[in-house]
Amino acid sequence: MSEAKKRAAEKALQYVEDGMIVGVGTGSTVAYFIDGLAQFRDRIQGAVSSSEQSTARLRAHGIEVLDLNNAGTLALYVDGADECDPHKRLIKGGGAALTREKIIAEASKVFVCIVDPSKRVPILGKFPLPVEVIPMARSLVAREILRMTGGQPVWRDGVVTDNGNWILDIHNLSIVDPVTVERELNQIPGVVSVGLFARRPADVVIVGGEPPTVL
Repeated sequence: MSEAKKRAAEKALQYVEDGMIVGVGTGSTVAYFIDGLAQFRDRIQGAVSSSEQSTARLRAHGIEVLDLNNAGTLALYVDGADECDPHKRLIKGGGAALTREKIIAEASKVFVCIVDPSKRVPILGKFPLPVEVIPMARSLVAREILRMTGGQPVWRDGVVTDNGNWILDIHNLSIVDPVTVERELNQIPGVVSVGLFARRPADVVIVGGEPPTVL
């Protein structure tokens, strides 16, 4: 799948324009995009990063990493996904960066999602849905998730997000109405962010193939 990821990432470089501040996500597919973005480092203003991991890779390529508070609205955000449905709604957060990813997606005019073909699904939920939670609320949130969804929340033990929080992964879901599920889970006290990108889905999905497919 590495070649498919690389092809999707290279196709996304076509959306980069001179003078942009580029929002950059996290993960193995995005790593290829960052490597390709290096050729634009003297033509773009810089990047806004969704994780410490991506920040380190951007800086290693000589790309300036900017604070979103100073950057304002972004023209472009490029990120991967763990699942993508036919309506370009996503599950993200396998790399535990979902909160910052969601913030940057919200701040961007165009969200380009880059995936390999295995990430396309008819209905979201086969991949466990990540939920970032305040540590003291972990058990409370888990009980509420079980009550509300019937899914099985599992603590991703040993993982601490860049925000200092924990992750619950909800197993055994079939999410036929992701907008509603996203909204309802966000209302549970202690939930920081939900890995459903449904209210604000991707604008463009690039599926790595030969050639890549743009949805």
